[in-house]
Amino acid sequence: MKKKLNRTFINNAITYAMVIIAFVVLYSMQQAGMLSRTIKGQLIPVCVWIVMAVSLNLTVGISGELSLGHAGFMCVGAFVGAVFSGVFKATMPNETLRLILSMLVGGIAAGITGVIVGVPVLRLRGDYLAIVTLAFGEIIRNVLNCLYISMDGGALFFGFSNPSLPGKLIVNGPQGVQGISRISTFPMGFALIIVTLIVVLNMTNSRAGRAIMALRDNRIAAESVGISATKYKLMAFVTSAALAGMAGALYAMNYSTVTGAKFKFDTSILVLVFVVLGGIGSIRGSIIAATVLTILPELLREFSDYRMLIYAVVLIVVMLATNSPAFKQFLSVVKDKIVGLFAKKNREGDAANE
Repeated sequence: MKKKLNRTFINNAITYAMVIIAFVVLYSMQQAGMLSRTIKGQLIPVCVWIVMAVSLNLTVGISGELSLGHAGFMCVGAFVGAVFSGVFKATMPNETLRLILSMLVGGIAAGITGVIVGVPVLRLRGDYLAIVTLAFGEIIRNVLNCLYISMDGGALFFGFSNPSLPGKLIVNGPQGVQGISRISTFPMGFALIIVTLIVVLNMTNSRAGRAIMALRDNRIAAESVGISATKYKLMAFVTSAALAGMAGALYAMNYSTVTGAKFKFDTSILVLVFVVLGGIGSIRGSIIAATVLTILPELLREFSDYRMLIYAVVLIVVMLATNSPAFKQFLSVVKDKIVGLFAKKNREGDAANE
């Protein structure tokens, strides 16, 4: 048991260390002016897509449910967070505090939406679940496209397909939220990644996580020993939705305008590509895939018309490589050696203390 716990601890420590080292290096280079304008512009989006990929992996990899509506929860978090930031801009001049509260409010709103969507949807399985979550994601986006919110004298007014509201429009239907304060920062994006890893890794290694994985592996056997499928599947789904909402709020406040058109179903597919490419159930794989596939199109801009062709070829090559038994065996050997090295140092440290 101790050996298993040590192995889990080492795996998690490697994940945290990888993220922290990457942040320290990039932040130091950013402060020293060593990063190009292109790379600096991609730092916050990379953080957003890492959170989206890790949170979706909680549903797809850990829970074993195929969800194609993740962009819908991101959309809810983006709109709610942007509106909250706009409403409290005058009364809350501290941008860091306003950003944190906006992400929390966006996450809560997305979590509530996850409950509303998850209760009826999680009764389905497989392809049916994928199609219904895709539909819900499109419904959420289209509802927000018809929403109008204005502010007049400290009071909020809501309208559905009715732009004739008193005061200044904050949410203007298909034009979305305009005039957003760009208060998102790279350190806050890093903090959100750490929070996401803490939530997902602790849930995975907890009693609830083991129940969720038992339902994934054999639902009938899990239910026969008293594990509630509805409770634990909904727990993973809502947690995933809340994290996506927080990522959406961070994403929205990195731009001056956010519209529902940015959260179409192809955004959900993109996040699913991150998860599949990095390995379903692999948190580190999701982090690496989201980082590489976010930066790669920008690095290939010099190839002009061939940029997306090269991007597609890279995706195909990587998928073929990661599905090769020889490549998997090589990665397994490397991983075992790294974990074994850390375990050996840990044992030597314990022996020295004794």
